[in-house]
Amino acid sequence: MSGRVERLTVADAGEVLTLQRAAYVTEAQAHDDVRLPPLLQTLDDVRADLARPSCLAWGCREAGRLVASVRVELHGATAELGRLMVAPDRQGHGLGTGMLLHAERNLPAQVEAIELFTGEHSTANLRLYRSMGYVETHRSPAGHYELIHFRKGLR
Repeated sequence: MSGRVERLTVADAGEVLTLQRAAYVTEAQAHDDVRLPPLLQTLDDVRADLARPSCLAWGCREAGRLVASVRVELHGATAELGRLMVAPDRQGHGLGTGMLLHAERNLPAQVEAIELFTGEHSTANLRLYRSMGYVETHRSPAGHYELIHFRKGLR
């Protein structure tokens, strides 16, 4: 993965929100749903996420620009991975894989499993998660499509 990975803080919230909105437009198009939660979050919402002690967030910068990031919410022995995102012009260059691997390798020792979900029409995400050893656990309705939930044991 090119670029420099760093922990993100509340001070990065504006850049995170900009990246989030850009990255999730393709997801909204794939699912014909402009009301995806990542597109509805406000700057204050992102600040609140990044301020929570239970939220770990990392970002990758290239020439100072935030081009990828991921957030993980800790729930005891389980980590909920969310908001794995890559700038549209940098997709397909291994940044999503790199951020996922970074998150997996930098979780607290007590975390035994990672859970995540993605929309059923997110073909690149589905391919990535399955190739990285994530196993589908169930599906849940989300309007006119389904969310596919995955889990990966770390031990």
